[in-house]
Amino acid sequence: MAAGGWTYAVLAQQVEVDPKSVERWVNLGRIPRRATALQAAKALGEDVHALWPALRQARPARAISPELVALYEQRADIPVSTFTDLMTQAREQIDILVYAAVFLHEAYPRLNELLTERAAEGCTVRIAIGDPDSDNVQARGQEERFGHGIESRCCLALMHYRPLAGTPGIEVRTHGTTLYNSLYRADDQQLVNAHVWGVNAYAAPVWHLRRHETGGMFDTYAESFDAVWTTATPVREDG
Repeated sequence: MAAGGWTYAVLAQQVEVDPKSVERWVNLGRIPRRATALQAAKALGEDVHALWPALRQARPARAISPELVALYEQRADIPVSTFTDLMTQAREQIDILVYAAVFLHEAYPRLNELLTERAAEGCTVRIAIGDPDSDNVQARGQEERFGHGIESRCCLALMHYRPLAGTPGIEVRTHGTTLYNSLYRADDQQLVNAHVWGVNAYAAPVWHLRRHETGGMFDTYAESFDAVWTTATPVREDG
């Protein structure tokens, strides 16, 4: 605000709130409602999460399902540590079903070491990434206006994961299925990144599920992973 010459009154008028509200944001660290925060960030030309990092947090899950831990408006709102912490806690099983998801390696270069450590402790690790030659992968690139970019990212993901091929307890495969959701499972917890036509995965919603004793949504996605896994092709370490 200081850099742009904004006063409390001017910004308040711009976003239609009381000037005292703006003063509380600045001096007391109060957090506005999401819609108001978005308006203020747009007016100031700043990223809303840079101004109010707390808005990245998941919204509390309502009592729609005993499996639902949290909802996120988009994957970009989730710190990568949320993914890696789940994997770190896994004792029996880690499943990853994506087309590329190179954001994991880019933000957490130790990912392969983490997966290797979990496998050494007896955890079964299964990783299914997109086959860049698949018609379905290429179609997704066109739908998301990524063009050949998504194929390149699949190749990059394969480069990241290939060193794990042949590691005891870890198997890497490529698949050519239509991917409706990216899945990240660690034992009885699962992050489901929904895919939306024409939208990159980072801007699509994510729901965090914890398996309920009666099954339900968690098992539906787990069974979906198993179905894709049976169609996938094992990756060899030597290429």
